[in-house]
Amino acid sequence: MEVLLKELAVELYEIQAVKFGEFKTKIGLKTPIYFDLRIIISHPKLMAKLARALWTLVDDPTKVSRICGVPYTALPLTTLISAEENIPMLMKRKEAKSYGTKKLIEGAFSPGETCVIIEDIITSGSSILETVDALKKENLSVTETYVVIDREQGGRKNLENHGLKVKSLFVTTQLMKYLLEAGKITPEMFKIVDDYLATNRAPSVSVRGVPDDRLELPYSKRAKLTMNPLASKLLELMESKQTNLCLAADLKEADAILELANVTGPHIAVLKTHVDIIEDFNESFILRLKKLAKQHRFLLMEDRKFGDIGNTVSLQYRHGLYKIAEWADLITVHPVSGASVIDTLKKSVENISEPRGIFLVAEMSCEGALTTGDYTKSAVSMAEKASDLVVGLVSQSNLSAQPGLLQLTPGVKLSKSGDGLGQQYNDPRSVINAGADLAVVGRGITQAPDGYLKATLEYKRELWNAYEERINAFNIT
Repeated sequence: MEVLLKELAVELYEIQAVKFGEFKTKIGLKTPIYFDLRIIISHPKLMAKLARALWTLVDDPTKVSRICGVPYTALPLTTLISAEENIPMLMKRKEAKSYGTKKLIEGAFSPGETCVIIEDIITSGSSILETVDALKKENLSVTETYVVIDREQGGRKNLENHGLKVKSLFVTTQLMKYLLEAGKITPEMFKIVDDYLATNRAPSVSVRGVPDDRLELPYSKRAKLTMNPLASKLLELMESKQTNLCLAADLKEADAILELANVTGPHIAVLKTHVDIIEDFNESFILRLKKLAKQHRFLLMEDRKFGDIGNTVSLQYRHGLYKIAEWADLITVHPVSGASVIDTLKKSVENISEPRGIFLVAEMSCEGALTTGDYTKSAVSMAEKASDLVVGLVSQSNLSAQPGLLQLTPGVKLSKSGDGLGQQYNDPRSVINAGADLAVVGRGITQAPDGYLKATLEYKRELWNAYEERINAFNIT
């Protein structure tokens, strides 16, 4: 079998079904290796060899009643297997017909029959899960899927989490080893791809083939669905402390911020600063602030809103008076300069031992803000495609269903109001119902007439109650 797999790997490379360069996968992940198996339809002998090899993965063919190929690349392979093995084939449409029978699954079958799924590539497993969903709605039993190439980016685990057994002819690293042995690629290219696979994972997906709606899931479950370890840490922290409060410490004196952090620390998830407004900033302040963050278990966010070209952002983040990368767990970033700013920041933290994360600003809370329309859509797309560094979005509304991304919403007060300078405030319940996971409160606490602690406890209680109501509303059966 291994001899055959080596032959197939080389043949796939030679017809350019395996490519190297800069590509994007179906779910938007950047990748230095791309598989385009659609080309096999022009190479019938190779296609037949692949189909025969794929069917050898089946444990007991006698227990298979039907086979179904995921459209479109897997359909010719499924057709060949069906004809060769005399097993009836089913076909899932991309969408149901708007006329006639309006079927989504074509072919003859009976409820309760066993159907296996054939697929060419798995990255997240979303296409397979869409097919599973459609087949199960027809009361077919689906427990196994057979794949030509597993990209090793989390798809197998996603599918296994949904009760599917997965077998593949190749995993990417083994296919790369075959190509290296055959002299088709260099050791340098092998390392590039191997390093990429070690650090890039596809998002978790549901049986509906799309990310589970984050508003339906408690923080504790979402902590297991993140691609960024800091996002996981933050969600676990929020759950254990029962707080989704981010305190904006927009004060000008270092000692005042430290006092605020010490009083409110046990009750907040994140302390947010604007470090460049501190009039007596010094290194001692940062050391004392980090000590309080560790003592009271909250994260530090510098609300710098980086928005320049890559090189400038890198210098602002790592160097200068504030050296933000050395102490801020989280930062905010304007995506105005494009996705390159994320790539730059990712390189900037390569030598930082502690995890780091960024919130992309998709919407702002001030009246007349230009963060609307296509700008906001682009920000969301960037966040979803780079969620190994992006922790979430700064927004006023529910923009993403991905459970691994958090929504940070600023402009929160106990009652809706404005400040006369364009800032618009919303109450805790309305921001949580609008999708907020983490709500930013500033002057509602720092200017509270009865002191920091009383106001903090009130906001903490209101925000957490609103979150629990949201979760309960989605889980009523």
